[in-house]
Amino acid sequence: MTEENENETPQGAEGEAAEPVVPEAAEAPAAETPPEEDPHAVRIVELEGEVARMRDQLLRAMAETENLRKRAERQVEDAHRYAVAGFARDILSIGDNLERALDAIPDDRRGEHELLQILLEGVIAVQSDFLSVLSAHKIERLDPMGEPFDPNLHEAMYEVPDSDLPNGSVAHVMQAGYRLHDRLLRAARVGVAKSATVQAPSAVGEPAADAPATDAPDKEEPIL
Repeated sequence: MTEENENETPQGAEGEAAEPVVPEAAEAPAAETPPEEDPHAVRIVELEGEVARMRDQLLRAMAETENLRKRAERQVEDAHRYAVAGFARDILSIGDNLERALDAIPDDRRGEHELLQILLEGVIAVQSDFLSVLSAHKIERLDPMGEPFDPNLHEAMYEVPDSDLPNGSVAHVMQAGYRLHDRLLRAARVGVAKSATVQAPSAVGEPAADAPATDAPDKEEPIL
C-alpha cells in the first residue's frame, strides 16, 4: 500500500511545469498636475492692462486739448494784430497819390510861386500825418533804395543797366511797400541794378582784335 501510494501522482498535475513567480513591478509615480491659475490674479492683470490703455488715451486727449488751446490763442492774437490789415491795404493808395503829387512838382520850381509853395507844404503835412497814423498802428513803410533785392519784400519790375550800385541791388523804387508787424501788406515795386554785360567774343572766322597778325605760309611749287 505504501509503494502504490508513493507512485501515485496527483491528478491534474501530470505534465505541467511549475510557473515561475515574477515579482510585481513598482508602480510609477503619478505626474504632477499644474496648479490652477488664480482667477483673482488673472483679473488683476486684465485690469492693469485696461488702466494702461485708459491712461494712454487720457494723455493723448490732454495733448490734443493743449494743442487746440494754443492754436486758439494764436488765432485770437493774430486777429488782434492783423485786424486792420484789410483796411490798411485799402488806404495805401492814398499815400501813393500824395507821393505822386509831390513828385509832380520839380524841386527847382517849388519856390517860384507862393501859392504853389503853400499847397506843397500842405501836401507834405498831410503825407507826414498819414505816415504817422500808419506807424501808430505798427504799419511800416518800405523804401529799399540801395538795399539788396529781397524777393520776399520786393517785386522786380525792370532792370537798370550800367548802374553805379552793386549788381542785384535796388536802383529805383517805383512804388513803396508796406508791412504790418511781420506780415507783408504790399511788396515794393523796384528796379534792380544790373552790371554791364561782358563784351561778346568775336564771330567765328574773324581774328580777334588783340591777336597779332600771322603771315600765311608760302605755297610749295609742284615738282615737274
